[in-house]
Amino acid sequence: MRVFIAGATGVLGRRLVAELADRGHDVVGLTRDESGDRLVRARGGDPRRGDVLDRESLRDAAVGADAVVHAATAVPTERKPDPADWERNDRVRREGARNLTAVAEEVGAQRFVQQSVVWVARRPDGSAFDETADPNPDWTTQSALDAERIAREAAAESEFETTVLRCGFFYAHDSAHVRSFGEQLLAGNAPIVGRGILGRRDAELSFLHVDDAATAFAEATTGARTGLYHVVDERPVTTAAFLRALADRLDAPDPRRVPGWLAKYLAGEATVRLLTSPMPTTAEKFRRDFDWEPRYPTSREGLDAVVERWREDGTLRETAEGYEWRGDEARASSATPAPEA
Repeated sequence: MRVFIAGATGVLGRRLVAELADRGHDVVGLTRDESGDRLVRARGGDPRRGDVLDRESLRDAAVGADAVVHAATAVPTERKPDPADWERNDRVRREGARNLTAVAEEVGAQRFVQQSVVWVARRPDGSAFDETADPNPDWTTQSALDAERIAREAAAESEFETTVLRCGFFYAHDSAHVRSFGEQLLAGNAPIVGRGILGRRDAELSFLHVDDAATAFAEATTGARTGLYHVVDERPVTTAAFLRALADRLDAPDPRRVPGWLAKYLAGEATVRLLTSPMPTTAEKFRRDFDWEPRYPTSREGLDAVVERWREDGTLRETAEGYEWRGDEARASSATPAPEA
């Protein structure tokens, strides 16, 4: 199978390039520069220059594709993103979906796979939900829901089938948000944000290691089933439990609690809402239809792998006082190019 991936240099995309190439498929990855070209080639793919916001640039790159994957995002990584920071992500989701579905039809692809997030359907009362739940987006996730709709409507009018994968909260050693958590925990500056006056009410979130997201996308791209699926690990955990588990592995100070009403002035409304709004769900339907099992069934195993990788690549340096964060210094000295969104 020939697969065209938009977002091939991102945290998910570069893993998906490698996963599909390892399975013997021809993979074309969309890139913007020489750094991206090297990332895709190193993982067994064929880099092609273009931009998801420029339909003309996508046509030649996608020629001959049997499947098209929209894994491109531009999620803000600033400590306190504002609505303007989210505008490009919204464009990448909406315009990217329009451009990529149009190109998929033009090149005669049979499958279109759209990335989304499970919290587009989280319940106002914090209860568990599945793929049958009515959407409940906010201003940061409305574009994800719109991209889902664009992909489904395009499939209804074309000859390809669409699969939408709503993923849990991504984490990995090279995730910008998790790297920020690690650095701030070691500095004693990573708070646990909770609801309530004192910030003691925790929210259960559904997580997913990005390695497992890549195998799920590979299954969805090459498998026989289509539809809407949630892809998460086996056990939702609270934000507090996740941060404390990471702190324990780093021998970092126990993070202090900060109420959401105060944290929003430091981290922004969108970040606080993400970390304090429950989103417990399961991947039962996806696991059944694709016989898929996560390599990291819970964040406990996944965080072990994250910290081990940081030790190996020099992100963490062990000193007499404990671990020291060398993040950017270690990345600069590495031969691997920095990841793109």
